[in-house]
Amino acid sequence: MSILEFMKENDLAWQPSFSGELSQGLVGYRGALIIEAGKQLSPDRVLPPKIQARQVLLVSKESSVAFFSCELDSIAHFEPFFEKYKAFFTPETLVILYVTDLDKNGTFSYEGITINAYSLAESSVWNELLDLSGLEKGELKKMDNAEKIEALYDALLSSDCTAKAMSYEEVLSYKGKSSKKIMGAV
Repeated sequence: MSILEFMKENDLAWQPSFSGELSQGLVGYRGALIIEAGKQLSPDRVLPPKIQARQVLLVSKESSVAFFSCELDSIAHFEPFFEKYKAFFTPETLVILYVTDLDKNGTFSYEGITINAYSLAESSVWNELLDLSGLEKGELKKMDNAEKIEALYDALLSSDCTAKAMSYEEVLSYKGKSSKKIMGAV
């Protein structure tokens, strides 16, 4: 089973902006993923997720994820996230998490999977990934959604996405207060 099939079967996709085929047998997804569902008010009404992975960008081939990135509100949400989706990760999966309450960047291994965790203060996951990959927004301007996801994925594969090596416990010790700045009207 692919991660997209798993997401569909379990109603885990939340506000997707792209879900579909890329080239070379790859599939992609952009949106949010439910980690802990919201309360079911009635058969057709449910509250927003209690915990979600926001700004998800993933590339998958068959039953495993090749690339995964998202925003987590807290490093404390990592374990429930990983527990729900770990069946699709392999030691080759490129995982880049942006965490709003993380005070220091770190790369750690968790159940054999390398996780690159970065603090996210103001920007979006997409913009952070562009910076990490060295791509310019202008290079992607005339591309459709699938082409943009593929171009970013390809660029990240040849980029150094690692932060300072740490244990998972060390990364947890850098949990602070959320540094995310809320933009827009007040």
